[in-house]
Amino acid sequence: MQIIETHCHLDYLKQLPLEEILNKCREVNIEKIITIGVDPENLDRVMELSHQNEMIYFSQGIHPHDAKDATNFEMQKIIDRSSDPKMVAVGEIGLDYHYDNSPRDIQTKVFEEQLQIAVDKNKPVIIHSRDADDDMISILKNFAPKLKNNGVIHSFTSTKALAKTALDEGFYLGFNGIITFKKADEVREIVKYAPLDRLLIETDAPFLTPVPHRGKENAPFHLPHILEYMAQLKEVSIKEAAEAFYKNSIKLFFNN
Repeated sequence: MQIIETHCHLDYLKQLPLEEILNKCREVNIEKIITIGVDPENLDRVMELSHQNEMIYFSQGIHPHDAKDATNFEMQKIIDRSSDPKMVAVGEIGLDYHYDNSPRDIQTKVFEEQLQIAVDKNKPVIIHSRDADDDMISILKNFAPKLKNNGVIHSFTSTKALAKTALDEGFYLGFNGIITFKKADEVREIVKYAPLDRLLIETDAPFLTPVPHRGKENAPFHLPHILEYMAQLKEVSIKEAAEAFYKNSIKLFFNN
C-alpha cells in the first residue's frame, strides 16, 4: 500500500531534521511528497529540496496572500521551471477573501495569469479557495475547458456549490486533518458527497495537524490518520481508499 502526500510545506517544518521526517514517511509507506511553492521567498527552496531527494516533488505558484508581491520575475520562474520533470503543478494559487491580504482585483489578476501558465505549459493546478466561492466558480468554468490536466482545490472547506462545480469541471478535491476536527461536519459532508475517484489526501504540514496529534507540528508522516478517517467517511476499506487516492494522485500529477 503506497501513499502520496499531495500538499505540504517541507521548508516550513522545524521540529525534526528533514532526513528524519523522510525516514518516518517511508516507514508509513509514503512514496512521494509534493512540497508547495507559495511566495517569492520560497520558490527556489522547494525546487532545491526536490532536487536533493528522489521522493520529493515540487510546485511553483504565488498564493493569493502574496499576490500583491508577484512580479513578472516570479511569473517567468514558474514558466521556466515548468519543464523541470520534478515540477508537477502550478500552485498554490487562488483566491482568499477571508483574510484579504492582497486586494481582490490583484488576487484575481495573479490567479488568472497563473492559470494561463498552466494552460500554456500543460500543467495541473493546485488551488486555494476561501470565502470566494462565487468568483472561484466563475473562473473555474472559464478556465476548465482549457486546462488539459485540470487540478485540485486543496484543503477543501467551501460550499457544496463550489464542490459541485469543481467536480463537474473535472477537478479533484483535497482533504487533510480538518476532517478530524470536532466542528468540521460540513467538510465531512463534502467528503461523503464527492466520488472516491475525485478525492486526494494531504496534510498541509506544518498546519492542520489531525486528531490525535493536535497541538503538535504537523508532518507528512501523519497522512495515514487522514487516510483512515477518509476511508471511514467513504465507508470503504483502508486498502480500497488507499488504492483510490494513490491512483488519483498519479493520474493528476505524474502522468503528464
